[in-house]
Amino acid sequence: MARVGLTPESVTLAAAELADEHGWQHLTLAAVAAKVGVRQPSLYKHVASLAALRQAVSRLAVAELGERMSTAIAGRAGFDALIHVADAYRDYSHTHPGRYASSVIAPHEDDIEHHRISQTILTTLTAVLRGYGLTDDPENDDALHSIRALRALLHGFVALESAGGFGLDLDVDESFSRLVTGFDATLREQAPGRALP
Repeated sequence: MARVGLTPESVTLAAAELADEHGWQHLTLAAVAAKVGVRQPSLYKHVASLAALRQAVSRLAVAELGERMSTAIAGRAGFDALIHVADAYRDYSHTHPGRYASSVIAPHEDDIEHHRISQTILTTLTAVLRGYGLTDDPENDDALHSIRALRALLHGFVALESAGGFGLDLDVDESFSRLVTGFDATLREQAPGRALP
């Protein structure tokens, strides 16, 4: 019998907390069962498999990250929006390293909710790029290429940082600031009409 009050949502949250504490790669059903105080077979009343639980944690992480990014750019445009969205992204990776690692998993094709949640991040990044004259016009791929580039820059930096890849005694915050400033310069150079302030 499942513990009273246990739900798919509470199991997902417990799994997300474990991922943050011990690493995404170490997430197991046995560890989740121990955390929520049930035997492992009881978890199957709330989650179909470890793969399904991992997808649920990924959905949670993408929703949380998307909300932070959207809040970060409210009322901002141009470089101000870019630096705030970048900081929100990096801060989430620091605060929730396991959840962040799960957020890069591509949603299953039939996971409509995961696709919907992921769209929030794309909408936020598109809003940032709109400040540089790039739009989500389906006839123009510039915004999508820029979103991919920004995602690669941010993910590459935070992945190296979380793995201990920056071993020199040099200010990592300054490196991140220069990375974002460099991307701002690139966007300004590519901006239609190049008439940005």
